[in-house]
Amino acid sequence: MRLKQKFVLITGAAQGIGKACAELFTKEGATVYLSDINDTLGQKVAQGLKQHYLHLDVSSEADWMHVLHQMKHLDILINNAGITGLDLGSQDPEHASLSSWKQIHAVNAEGVFLGCKMAIAAMKERGGSIVNISSRSGLVGIPGAVAYASSKASVRNHTKSVALYCCNQNYPIRCNSIHPAAILTPMWEPMLGHDPETALRAIAKDIPMKRLGTPEEVAYAALFLASDESSYITGTELTIDGGLLAGAAAAPIRQES
Repeated sequence: MRLKQKFVLITGAAQGIGKACAELFTKEGATVYLSDINDTLGQKVAQGLKQHYLHLDVSSEADWMHVLHQMKHLDILINNAGITGLDLGSQDPEHASLSSWKQIHAVNAEGVFLGCKMAIAAMKERGGSIVNISSRSGLVGIPGAVAYASSKASVRNHTKSVALYCCNQNYPIRCNSIHPAAILTPMWEPMLGHDPETALRAIAKDIPMKRLGTPEEVAYAALFLASDESSYITGTELTIDGGLLAGAAAAPIRQES
């Protein structure tokens, strides 16, 4: 019961990493408010967990204000909602449209900005933890998804600014980011083509651990950063990528004597 008596808001909680966080946090004793724009799926998940559901478009300041008004307290915010924008047309730096760039940033970057802004106001007396879900794409260049990479890099940097601001103001609020990569969630489906199994095997070959991660593995990292066990950690980033950013995946070739 690591989150007993804690009130948690999770964005993008209808599926994937957000759903896994909601399930794990429920097991750990939290009162969880799941939020999403997919109300049908989100309500179904919340009902199954006997938790709360609230509609939230993270790019809408009015939606954020309405959601936080509905909550009794806020101790933990998991800023998870995000989009790749790959359904919005070409996303390379030469052909991406300005409108798609703005739409992706509105959700991924501005949504996190609004969440942090609202959470600071809600947490500054009682204290709390903000966990922003960024991406490995926020740490490296992604030539075929430039807006997504840029927005996730924004999340990484904003996390550090929020953490330092809260320290400067003597607010008992911690803010950290998680950077998943190759986590098998519904977000991958449009990228796998007509033969998902073959595509997944090809992806796994380039991962040092030779497999994709699960949403539950990210949820456990979020749990640690959300809980009091990480009480001396703020402004940091945790990469969950099966070793992708550790260096070359290739093993040295054994020479015959």
